[in-house]
Amino acid sequence: MEEFAFKPAFLLPYFNHPARIAELVSALAPIAPVLIVDDGSDEASKSALKGLAAQIYARAQNGGKGAAVCDGLAWAKELGFTHAFQIDADFQHDVGRCEEFLALAARKPAALICAAPVYDESAPKSRLHGRKIMNFWCVINTLSHRIKDAMCGFRIYPLEGIVPLLPRT
Repeated sequence: MEEFAFKPAFLLPYFNHPARIAELVSALAPIAPVLIVDDGSDEASKSALKGLAAQIYARAQNGGKGAAVCDGLAWAKELGFTHAFQIDADFQHDVGRCEEFLALAARKPAALICAAPVYDESAPKSRLHGRKIMNFWCVINTLSHRIKDAMCGFRIYPLEGIVPLLPRT
Protein backbone atom coordinates (compact mmCIF):
# COMPACT_ATOMS: atom_id res chain seq x y z
CA MET A 1 0.00 0.00 0.00
CA GLU A 2 1.31 3.45 -0.96
CA GLU A 3 2.16 5.80 1.91
CA PHE A 4 0.37 9.16 1.99
CA ALA A 5 2.64 12.13 1.25
CA PHE A 6 1.37 15.24 3.05
CA LYS A 7 2.10 18.27 0.87
CA PRO A 8 0.35 21.43 2.12
CA ALA A 9 0.42 24.98 0.79
CA PHE A 10 -0.91 28.21 2.23
CA LEU A 11 -3.74 29.74 0.22
CA LEU A 12 -4.33 33.47 0.64
CA PRO A 13 -7.44 34.94 -1.03
CA TYR A 14 -6.40 38.54 -1.66
CA PHE A 15 -8.39 41.64 -2.57
CA ASN A 16 -6.94 45.08 -1.88
CA HIS A 17 -5.10 44.15 1.36
CA PRO A 18 -1.60 45.52 0.69
CA ALA A 19 -0.86 46.79 4.21
CA ARG A 20 0.48 43.56 5.74
CA ILE A 21 0.68 41.05 2.90
CA ALA A 22 4.50 41.09 2.75
CA GLU A 23 4.69 40.51 6.50
CA LEU A 24 2.20 37.64 6.28
CA VAL A 25 3.99 35.94 3.39
CA SER A 26 7.33 36.32 5.20
CA ALA A 27 5.85 34.58 8.25
CA LEU A 28 4.32 31.72 6.24
CA ALA A 29 6.92 31.01 3.53
CA PRO A 30 9.41 29.22 5.85
CA ILE A 31 6.64 26.77 6.83
CA ALA A 32 5.10 25.84 3.45
CA PRO A 33 4.72 27.24 -0.08
CA VAL A 34 2.44 30.29 -0.34
CA LEU A 35 -0.21 30.65 -3.05
CA ILE A 36 -2.01 33.98 -3.42
CA VAL A 37 -5.24 34.33 -5.39
CA ASP A 38 -5.55 37.97 -6.38
CA ASP A 39 -9.29 38.54 -6.77
CA GLY A 40 -9.12 41.50 -9.15
CA SER A 41 -7.31 43.95 -6.87
CA ASP A 42 -6.56 47.53 -7.89
CA GLU A 43 -3.13 48.33 -9.34
CA ALA A 44 -1.66 49.58 -6.05
CA SER A 45 -2.66 46.36 -4.29
CA LYS A 46 -1.35 44.22 -7.15
CA SER A 47 2.01 45.97 -6.96
CA ALA A 48 2.30 44.95 -3.28
CA LEU A 49 2.49 41.32 -4.47
CA LYS A 50 5.60 41.83 -6.61
CA GLY A 51 8.72 40.17 -5.27
CA LEU A 52 6.96 38.15 -2.55
CA ALA A 53 7.99 34.55 -1.85
CA ALA A 54 4.68 33.33 -3.27
CA GLN A 55 3.05 32.13 -6.46
CA ILE A 56 0.28 34.42 -7.71
CA TYR A 57 -2.95 33.43 -9.46
CA ALA A 58 -4.67 36.51 -10.88
CA ARG A 59 -8.42 36.50 -11.39
CA ALA A 60 -9.52 38.85 -14.18
CA GLN A 61 -12.22 40.43 -12.05
CA ASN A 62 -13.42 40.40 -8.46
CA GLY A 63 -15.66 37.42 -7.79
CA GLY A 64 -15.71 37.54 -4.00
CA LYS A 65 -13.84 35.55 -1.40
CA GLY A 66 -15.71 32.32 -2.16
CA ALA A 67 -14.76 32.42 -5.84
CA ALA A 68 -11.15 33.22 -4.96
CA VAL A 69 -10.99 30.31 -2.52
CA CYS A 70 -12.60 27.89 -5.00
CA ASP A 71 -10.18 28.90 -7.77
CA GLY A 72 -7.29 28.64 -5.32
CA LEU A 73 -8.27 25.16 -4.15
CA ALA A 74 -8.45 23.86 -7.72
CA TRP A 75 -5.14 25.60 -8.56
CA ALA A 76 -3.41 24.13 -5.48
CA LYS A 77 -4.52 20.63 -6.49
CA GLU A 78 -3.28 21.20 -10.06
CA LEU A 79 0.10 22.18 -8.60
CA GLY A 80 0.27 18.85 -6.75
CA PHE A 81 -0.53 19.94 -3.21
CA THR A 82 -2.61 17.67 -0.98
CA HIS A 83 -3.95 20.36 1.37
CA ALA A 84 -4.64 24.07 1.21
CA PHE A 85 -4.35 26.07 4.43
CA GLN A 86 -6.57 29.08 3.75
CA ILE A 87 -5.65 32.19 5.71
CA ASP A 88 -7.18 35.63 5.24
CA ALA A 89 -4.72 38.11 3.74
CA ASP A 90 -5.42 40.85 6.30
CA PHE A 91 -3.23 39.10 8.92
CA GLN A 92 -5.98 38.92 11.52
CA HIS A 93 -5.12 35.35 12.53
CA ASP A 94 -2.41 33.97 14.82
CA VAL A 95 0.05 32.48 12.34
CA GLY A 96 2.03 31.16 15.30
CA ARG A 97 -0.53 28.34 15.40
CA CYS A 98 0.01 27.24 11.78
CA GLU A 99 2.40 24.40 12.54
CA GLU A 100 0.02 23.01 15.17
CA PHE A 101 -2.83 23.03 12.63
CA LEU A 102 -0.65 21.46 9.94
CA ALA A 103 0.38 18.67 12.33
CA LEU A 104 -3.30 17.97 12.98
CA ALA A 105 -4.02 17.87 9.23
CA ALA A 106 -1.11 15.45 8.70
CA ARG A 107 -2.56 13.15 11.38
CA LYS A 108 -6.11 13.43 9.96
CA PRO A 109 -5.56 13.95 6.22
CA ALA A 110 -9.23 13.56 5.20
CA ALA A 111 -10.53 16.11 7.72
CA LEU A 112 -11.54 19.70 7.01
CA ILE A 113 -9.93 21.59 9.89
CA CYS A 114 -11.54 24.87 10.94
CA ALA A 115 -10.41 27.27 13.62
CA ALA A 116 -12.86 28.99 15.94
CA PRO A 117 -12.33 32.70 16.59
CA VAL A 118 -11.88 34.27 19.99
CA TYR A 119 -13.28 37.80 20.30
CA ASP A 120 -12.67 40.38 22.98
CA GLU A 121 -14.67 43.50 23.81
CA SER A 122 -13.13 45.39 20.89
CA ALA A 123 -14.85 43.23 18.25
CA PRO A 124 -17.42 45.25 16.29
CA LYS A 125 -21.01 44.25 17.10
CA SER A 126 -21.78 44.09 13.37
CA ARG A 127 -19.10 41.39 12.95
CA LEU A 128 -20.47 39.36 15.85
CA HIS A 129 -24.09 39.59 14.66
CA GLY A 130 -23.13 38.88 11.05
CA ARG A 131 -21.30 35.73 12.12
CA LYS A 132 -24.31 34.57 14.13
CA ILE A 133 -26.55 34.94 11.08
CA MET A 134 -24.07 33.13 8.82
CA ASN A 135 -23.59 30.33 11.35
CA PHE A 136 -27.37 29.91 11.66
CA TRP A 137 -27.66 29.38 7.91
CA CYS A 138 -24.71 27.02 7.95
CA VAL A 139 -26.50 24.86 10.53
CA ILE A 140 -29.69 24.92 8.43
CA ASN A 141 -27.84 23.92 5.26
CA THR A 142 -25.62 21.24 6.78
CA LEU A 143 -27.98 19.95 9.49
CA SER A 144 -24.98 20.01 11.79
CA HIS A 145 -23.39 22.14 14.51
CA ARG A 146 -19.89 20.82 13.76
CA ILE A 147 -18.70 23.97 11.97
CA LYS A 148 -18.34 26.52 14.77
CA ASP A 149 -17.64 29.52 12.52
CA ALA A 150 -18.78 29.41 8.89
CA MET A 151 -16.83 32.59 8.08
CA CYS A 152 -13.51 31.54 9.58
CA GLY A 153 -10.53 32.51 7.45
CA PHE A 154 -8.17 29.98 9.06
CA ARG A 155 -8.88 26.46 7.81
CA ILE A 156 -7.23 23.53 6.10
CA TYR A 157 -8.94 21.82 3.18
CA PRO A 158 -8.05 18.27 2.06
CA LEU A 159 -7.91 18.84 -1.70
CA GLU A 160 -8.69 15.28 -2.75
CA GLY A 161 -12.06 15.50 -1.02
CA ILE A 162 -13.00 19.14 -1.66
CA VAL A 163 -12.00 19.85 -5.27
CA PRO A 164 -14.52 17.40 -6.83
CA LEU A 165 -17.27 19.29 -4.96
CA LEU A 166 -16.34 22.70 -6.40
CA PRO A 167 -18.56 24.34 -9.01
CA ARG A 168 -17.35 23.87 -12.58
CA THR A 169 -16.72 27.06 -14.53
